[in-house]
Amino acid sequence: MTMDEKIREQRRKQAILARHHIYSEKVQPQSYVSSLSPDEREKFMEDARTANKVLLRKRKRRSGVAKVFGTAFLSVAAIIAILPIFFTFLNSFMSSAEIEGNYGVVFKSLPGGSNEASRFMDEAPQLQLIPQEVSADQYSEVLFKSPSYLFRYWNSFLLTVPIVIGQLAVACMASYSFMRYRKKSREVLFFLYIILMLTPFQVTLVPNYIMNEALNILDTPLAVILPGIFSTFSVYILTKYMRRIPKAYIEAAIIDGASEWQIFTKVVMPNCKAPVAAMAILLFIDYWNMVEQPLVMIQDEGMQPLSVFLSKVNVENIGLAFAACALYMIPPLLIFLRGEDQLVEGISQSGIK
Repeated sequence: MTMDEKIREQRRKQAILARHHIYSEKVQPQSYVSSLSPDEREKFMEDARTANKVLLRKRKRRSGVAKVFGTAFLSVAAIIAILPIFFTFLNSFMSSAEIEGNYGVVFKSLPGGSNEASRFMDEAPQLQLIPQEVSADQYSEVLFKSPSYLFRYWNSFLLTVPIVIGQLAVACMASYSFMRYRKKSREVLFFLYIILMLTPFQVTLVPNYIMNEALNILDTPLAVILPGIFSTFSVYILTKYMRRIPKAYIEAAIIDGASEWQIFTKVVMPNCKAPVAAMAILLFIDYWNMVEQPLVMIQDEGMQPLSVFLSKVNVENIGLAFAACALYMIPPLLIFLRGEDQLVEGISQSGIK
């Protein structure tokens, strides 16, 4: 090869390296494995495979131990959570004498349960899960002989259902407003909503009482329903979810000539079915168990819900209280079991922690 050909070959290589942004040939370092002899390389690979097997066994053992402890912990937590429900249902079939013999010590030791309450504190109650003799006398008395319990049972529905429906209606429209018109004044108002949501509802009982008295609706169901309808929790959750809806959906509806009401009903709300269903379940369970609001706003015992009666259980009607509690747990349990999938989906989409 002549000198000119060598120069041309060298320039050709430089041009190829320049196209690859490499201006000098780099010598690739020789790896440790490639420097070994075939026998040494085989031994090295065998040792590496053995070490990997040992490491995998340790990881599986650790994950297995973690799964066992995790399953045991969750099982114990589930039993602790479910036990009171079974306890209430099974003990609701005990006779009054058996309930008095097993748990009378507990209730008599409470303030107001007995004039000699202190002497019962040292006695251990006989906690019994399975009744010795099945009796439905408590259910018979609650359902047929004591209409006051049924009246209070239906009072719970008359207070809870309007609150849930009204709060969801107000929350959907308010959340749509916060989502569509994000001005500075509305952001300040939304921040005030967050502050009210974080405030314990016991703090707002006195202002609500004063407003109800000014509106002359004390001792009426409206005294409990109206403050519940305008609660802020649903507004916050639905607003956070609606702001995740793609703006392209709304812009496409505006191009097609849709009005604000049509965008709200035909575009936004169909995308909010899961969080609305989740909020409905959570609100029903929350307001079904409310005690303080009706206790403060409604003085007439005939208009109070059953939750207020259950908070005033005494020794004389403990058997009826078990039966009333069992009946009182049925609606929330049925709603939860029926809407469990919607609840999980809505919570996961809304980002509720």
